[in-house]
Amino acid sequence: MLIDQNLQNLNWTKNNGLIPAIAQHYISGEILMFGYMNQKAFDKMISNKLFTLYSRKKKRIWIKGETSKNFLYVKNISTDCDTDVILVKVNPAGNTCHLNRFSCFESSHQLPYTFLYKLENRIRNKKENFSRSSYVSNLFSSGNNRIAQKIGEESVEVIIAFLENNHVNIINETSDLIFHLFILLQSMNINLYKIIKNLQKRVKK
Repeated sequence: MLIDQNLQNLNWTKNNGLIPAIAQHYISGEILMFGYMNQKAFDKMISNKLFTLYSRKKKRIWIKGETSKNFLYVKNISTDCDTDVILVKVNPAGNTCHLNRFSCFESSHQLPYTFLYKLENRIRNKKENFSRSSYVSNLFSSGNNRIAQKIGEESVEVIIAFLENNHVNIINETSDLIFHLFILLQSMNINLYKIIKNLQKRVKK
């Protein structure tokens, strides 16, 4: 768990001892929920590494997921330039919203990587829970040779579309290639986050 040094200077006097706290998915960047912390809730969160808030209605500290077991595991804590808002990057265990949605702010407008994260999870689910009617499940069960063959086929289709200067086909074939790359990565138990981190390292060189 990474903790911003500025958190030592949090302003607990500005709002009657409460500071707004935002839970953000540590990979996708999607905002999951919002609440308030007091000093005790903040200290408890540091200790238990679970997103912990103060309920103004119940007048007590509560851990997100204490009833549903959909805890938000803390990965990183930081604050803004005025040290009066807390941003907590978390790894959720299930849906966050009490309406059984991924996020309390869920809408049709999502960050692009949020979609890729959910697509990756969908593919992983098809891998772990075989369905005879699922193309993805059947591709996993057909073995690595077939998965590799599909990557080759889709790569060739992208090249052909590129050489033909066909923008529509490039978009469609690239989508197919990326989709099958996700399947290949999941067959090796590699998630996209690892690829992104590797790319970030290369950019810094």
